[in-house]
Amino acid sequence: MGHPTSQGGRHRALTVGAALLSGVMLLSACSGGGGSEQRGEDEEGRPSEKSTPAARAYPGVPDAISQQRLSWDPCEAPTVAQGGGEAPGELDDGTPWQCATLTVPLDYEEPDGETIGIALIRAASTAEGDARQGSLIYNFGGPGGSGVLTLPMLGEQYEALREGYDLVSFDPRGVGESAGVRCLDGEEIDRQEQEHGALPRTEEQEEAYAEMSAEYVAACEANAGEILPHLTTTNTARDMDLMRHVLGDSRLHYFGISYGTELGGVYANLFPEQVGRAVLDAVVDPTADSVDGALLQARGFQLALENYMADCAEVYGEECPTGEGGEEGSALLADLLAEVAEEPLETGGERQLTEQLAVLGIVATLYDQEAWEYLTVGLMEALEGDGELLLLFADAYNERDEEGRYSNQRDAQAAITCADTTGQRDPEAIEENRAAFEDASPVFGPYLLWSLAGCEGWPTDGEAEKPEVSADGASEMLLIGTTGDPATPYEGAERMQRELGEGVGVLITFDGEGHGAYGQDECIDDSVEDYLLSGMVPQNGLVCG
Repeated sequence: MGHPTSQGGRHRALTVGAALLSGVMLLSACSGGGGSEQRGEDEEGRPSEKSTPAARAYPGVPDAISQQRLSWDPCEAPTVAQGGGEAPGELDDGTPWQCATLTVPLDYEEPDGETIGIALIRAASTAEGDARQGSLIYNFGGPGGSGVLTLPMLGEQYEALREGYDLVSFDPRGVGESAGVRCLDGEEIDRQEQEHGALPRTEEQEEAYAEMSAEYVAACEANAGEILPHLTTTNTARDMDLMRHVLGDSRLHYFGISYGTELGGVYANLFPEQVGRAVLDAVVDPTADSVDGALLQARGFQLALENYMADCAEVYGEECPTGEGGEEGSALLADLLAEVAEEPLETGGERQLTEQLAVLGIVATLYDQEAWEYLTVGLMEALEGDGELLLLFADAYNERDEEGRYSNQRDAQAAITCADTTGQRDPEAIEENRAAFEDASPVFGPYLLWSLAGCEGWPTDGEAEKPEVSADGASEMLLIGTTGDPATPYEGAERMQRELGEGVGVLITFDGEGHGAYGQDECIDDSVEDYLLSGMVPQNGLVCG
């Protein structure tokens, strides 16, 4: 179980969105630049169907790795570990989604040693010849999200960017089919959630919770112990630079969302001269330690909740399940969660809606304003004793399918977080910070409080207290902050701009709701596309929405 929450990401919001579409059925029943080098192109200048020619030597790794050829084949259906579903097939213009595996060292300090495979996916650019600028590599967040699953789901949204780039994404190390970490199976996860679904409130409950966490950590060590020390964000950044090299690009063109912005910042710190055009959307605060980061997230989700409640009161009036919102609405939801902790809600199936699942069900719908109407119905049902809809949302957030199988995003998130950070290892921090978290959010604060000990007993040490993102000498990078973002509050974008260094980060603002701005607002979309396709950097301080 390890970590009760994460920084979130576009992949998470997408999965929830799919569940909300199913929920509709339930509701109706109820009521700078950089060129490309070697690429493997056909006669029209587009990527060849089957392979990428061997790249030149890459410093620090054997020639067998640096000069490897990528064999691109039609993508199979995503695996359970990636999130499941159907094979992506083709884009509207007939362009196929193609998949390949990149070989990378498990340990970059021992590059001649063991290797792992990084699962890749791409859609070729619509440009021909010199108009094609290279590859645009995506990370959609998490940590723990499968890019192989997510990129095809967003293919239509990013179609304009294919005018200049091959769209490429990947499963980061530890995720999905890239040496994916697996700790517990679906049956064991369900058992833990049902048996320990309430947040600890007594000494006896705290002991039981600690035993459950220790069981989880032991399972992770037993099933994935050899790779756990190597699942750091810095190693994933090194994988991306090797990916850039093998793809034939002289610079990395990049689009990172949520945790993907942290990965982008770490990459820029390690390889400032290799930074091409980079967009960081829904920006993580790189200055926050584990306590500050969790507090920021508690405040962010509380702000999104208050915005939702105000909208609900305006739309539904007295029928709104959170009343007039504000403190009254928060108190009502906190009372509901306390009641669910004592007596979980029935859902029409074998599983009950526990307190923690109820929190996740609410969290899931705050990523996107279009989901607010479904939250209203879910809360109405929960107040009447029916937890089915909130459980559906929680399962979507957790990437649990109808057969009770989970993707590995939860395990990957825990493994990457604990490999990255020296924090989240002190159980005493829970009591020391309880008042601050409850003050930040009576609804989400108690839940996020327990993340402070999420890495207790983890078999490996964390790399650092905070990520290093200073990137003096890097090309200008475009940062996008959303004022109502629940998972990565706006101030994170401001702090990332400062930490990157003078003249590196260009910050624009989306004055609106949701997690991630691209695809929501024409002004934002135009700014991103002008920057990526034409190199036109928007005015720092631009406000859209």
